[in-house]
Amino acid sequence: MKKQNLVVVGAGSTYTPGMIMSLIEEKKNFPLKSITFYDTNAERQEKVAKACEIILKEKYPELESFHYTISKEEAFTDVDFAFVQIRTGGLAMREKDEQIPLSHGCVGQETCGPGGMGYGLRSIGDMIQLIKEIRQYSPEAWILNYTNPAAIVAEALRRAFPEDKKILNICDMPAAIMVSYASILKKEIWDLVPEYFGLNHFGWFTKMYDKEGNDLTDEIKNHILNKGFLPEDSEIVNDPSWIKTFKQVKTMLTDFPEYLPNTYLQYYLYPSDMVSKEDVSNTRARQVINGREQRVHQLCDGIIANGTTEGAHLEVDIHGCYMIRVAASLAYNNGDIFIVIVENNGIISNLQDDAMVEVPAMLTNRGPKPFAVGKIPTFYKGMIEGQLAYEKLVVDAYFENDYNKALQALTLNRTVVDAPVARNILDDLIAANENYWPELKKERELATDKDLTLV
Repeated sequence: MKKQNLVVVGAGSTYTPGMIMSLIEEKKNFPLKSITFYDTNAERQEKVAKACEIILKEKYPELESFHYTISKEEAFTDVDFAFVQIRTGGLAMREKDEQIPLSHGCVGQETCGPGGMGYGLRSIGDMIQLIKEIRQYSPEAWILNYTNPAAIVAEALRRAFPEDKKILNICDMPAAIMVSYASILKKEIWDLVPEYFGLNHFGWFTKMYDKEGNDLTDEIKNHILNKGFLPEDSEIVNDPSWIKTFKQVKTMLTDFPEYLPNTYLQYYLYPSDMVSKEDVSNTRARQVINGREQRVHQLCDGIIANGTTEGAHLEVDIHGCYMIRVAASLAYNNGDIFIVIVENNGIISNLQDDAMVEVPAMLTNRGPKPFAVGKIPTFYKGMIEGQLAYEKLVVDAYFENDYNKALQALTLNRTVVDAPVARNILDDLIAANENYWPELKKERELATDKDLTLV
């Protein structure tokens, strides 16, 4: 089994130690020759990298090389896989993404609604540049992108790199939900075979089977309706915000019992309720800054100071394991089934072909082979088409520098709907993102530019 060379892009992330523990856990399935960390923030990366170096020395002694760098050439030369997890603007901008919509009475969430647009318009340019740079030094590397908001980023990358078949956009949220299903069923997540359709953070499980073909869907539904639903993944199991989110699944399933919902649908189905539960001075970003970020940095500081992982609380999480098993299936032609983001092309037959949909696919060394979903019912089709239009208009706004497309996008989004509110939020987001977004011009300004071009 060939050992792989891996670069982790955005390695200063607080999720990186968990990823390293997952790489150690999965080293028989995805053996590595080298790991390289790359980040544009040298100081933030160094703390995480020094701790991970100690972790790897103790728990992965057969690894031939580990280093960290801010040099693109050094990071991206001769790699087999790039795991990409960037956050343009950091948590400080995430906090603004959440606070600005809430100040207008709308959902404040980093991937859904206006916050998702704020984050998305910051991410697109950096992601496109990053992929160009990886391709300059490693033309054949697999690029596994889990940068949020994945739906908007995937649509932008589809347009920017239409012929690149080795970019795969994935999200671990379906897997995090399946970990809880597995707990209900007293099974491992890898024993489950899902049927699923939708967009990223906007989908439904239609069926859940085990590998023997037994339908476990009703057992899961009955448990949720009668006993509730809680997170089980180690990264979120004790997080009060995630506990509330998983509990909300019972309400969604009660109201819409046909399919098992992705947890993020709560923001679109119950936006007023979501807003009423939020505190603009203590959004999710602030909780992460005061919680996970401090916890992980203290963990890293302790490992560095002690020169050992002894006594350190290190956990493997599904976020990392899912990514690694995806990579292993691509590298070794395993044909394993995972929920990934791909171009529709008839998979959901009554949805436009150029939608980036989230569906189960068999992963081979030739890429994902998605399974056909067929026609979806009117309610779900209507929900998806509205969200899809929003996502495409956001990406239009980026490439066309078009204020009006951004306004249309927010007006369509179920978390906003009201056009004057959409305009007010958009204007506040523009002011907050002046160093990150492209300049969005209004229709009159665009017309003037076109006239000048013709002259």
